[in-house]
Amino acid sequence: MIEMAVQATGLLKQFDRKVAVAGLDLAVPRGSLFGLVGPNGAGKTTSMRMMTGLLRPDGGQVVVGGLSVWPDPVPVKRRIGILLEDDELFGRLTGPELLEFIGLLRGQERAETRRRSEELLGILGLADDHATLIVDYSHGMHKKIALAAALLHGPNVLFLDEPFEAVDPISARAIRSLLDQHRRAGGTIVMSSHVMELVESMCDEVAVIHQGRVVASGALDEVRGPDATMEDAFVRLVGAPMSTTGNLQWLGSSSD
Repeated sequence: MIEMAVQATGLLKQFDRKVAVAGLDLAVPRGSLFGLVGPNGAGKTTSMRMMTGLLRPDGGQVVVGGLSVWPDPVPVKRRIGILLEDDELFGRLTGPELLEFIGLLRGQERAETRRRSEELLGILGLADDHATLIVDYSHGMHKKIALAAALLHGPNVLFLDEPFEAVDPISARAIRSLLDQHRRAGGTIVMSSHVMELVESMCDEVAVIHQGRVVASGALDEVRGPDATMEDAFVRLVGAPMSTTGNLQWLGSSSD
């Protein structure tokens, strides 16, 4: 039997009258790179926040690494790493200072934290920016230092919310290299993304979320089915039109 790193059952979340997550069920095999895809507002980020102990669900259950996330998420948080789309970091610290601060908060020895920090900064191409304040980082640098912070304690499960959004190819390559190393070491990755080509090239398992529910889940080829690409399967599964081309004959008709 395949061991599950993350198992969500019947997750519910409502904000006022808006139902964000409507009975979501999800099973993430241990050691997989699991993609979460769905339209804007489908409930991906809300689900991920509930799975990581950052947002209390209105109903349902989440188990990560054999531990229930709720009602006490602290033991699970010790074992997972999180990179959120809107991560807020301490901008007046340098990268090494941020990682040392986080390591000490997690109870690591200072020497071990510095050793791991040097390795992470080197792999991510941030070693030469050791004196640069995070507030002066580019978007790609910000993503990379946030990933380093998420990986510093060697988490069993890594949750990534749009880790490649607006990231340049060099930064993307560094991030992918680090994620590959994490998986080879036995880690599990749950990653949300809007980029279907990225999901196809990186993920071996995927779930399509629509209107707060999982409408398809499993191995990439199974979810993709007869469709040529994951993008075509995604469009079909969420019920969107395959083509949005209209007349728009006026496009390109302006004169000098």
